[in-house]
Amino acid sequence: MIRMKGRERVIAAIKKEPVDSIPSSFSLHFPKGCEYGDQGVAAHLDFFEKTDTDIYKIMNENLLPHCDGIHCGNDWKNIPAFSKKDTWLTRQIDMVKGILEKSDSDKFSMGTLHGVVASSLHLIEKTYGYDMGRLVMPEHLRQNKIAVSDVYKRVADILCVLVEEYMKAGVDAVYYAALGGEYRYYTDEEFAEYIEPLDKQVMTAIRENGGYCFLHICKDRLNMKRYAGYNEYADVVNWGVYEAPFSIEEGKKLFPGTTIMGGLANRSGVLVEGTEEEIQEAVKGIITSNGKTGFILGADCTIPTEIEYWRVKAAATAARE
Repeated sequence: MIRMKGRERVIAAIKKEPVDSIPSSFSLHFPKGCEYGDQGVAAHLDFFEKTDTDIYKIMNENLLPHCDGIHCGNDWKNIPAFSKKDTWLTRQIDMVKGILEKSDSDKFSMGTLHGVVASSLHLIEKTYGYDMGRLVMPEHLRQNKIAVSDVYKRVADILCVLVEEYMKAGVDAVYYAALGGEYRYYTDEEFAEYIEPLDKQVMTAIRENGGYCFLHICKDRLNMKRYAGYNEYADVVNWGVYEAPFSIEEGKKLFPGTTIMGGLANRSGVLVEGTEEEIQEAVKGIITSNGKTGFILGADCTIPTEIEYWRVKAAATAARE
């Protein structure tokens, strides 16, 4: 087979067409100070150059702004409106444009989108912290379903605007990071009524604006069955194979027809702790187990900020052999 360029390789994998080798995608949270602007652009370009993955995944640390005074469900009525002119959104798009202007156009590019649950959490996270905020959100919803679900809907609407701006900037895909599937927060019924339709709204917007939709299902102790109905909205699905836990084989059954991304643990295991040879052998084993059709090598979620970049390059290189 003729050697493919990175973008060609990824699109072929998404379409489940023959590939010359397995494409790869890894990402991390960059150090403080790299959320936007020239430093954000430089951090991304350095990571892309030194890791040589086929997918350039652009991170998003530009979050919906914190709102003070949210102490109960009724207080959600006081959360102000969102606009495409908000600083958090314009900073993200400006950084994306800066990255794309200076990056390899033969690579596949992807913008990160924090989903409806994660983005709604950002509105209150500084008050409660991450873990407590996750517990508070469903409690506030139960206290005032109208007020809280109205904010969720407004969050979904502004995320659709961000999708439009991503695609105008020139990315190939949007990585939609979904939360809410954990057993310990929302009930199945709450998830189905208040979260699933909004997730699907944003995922639909990704495709309608010409992008490929990468669904990432985040966190541990997941009820993966909640996402069975997402299959037709996603082109690629990625989740915590080790973290959920939910094997790739199980995922192929739950998401028939979609391309699967993953294979490696993100915070421990061979990618983080192994030698170059061990990483290469592990990647080859993963590919042998999963085949070369409809598969992209990746990790359960973001890898450590302090990871040595040669580790990622070793995995990406092994996938191409």
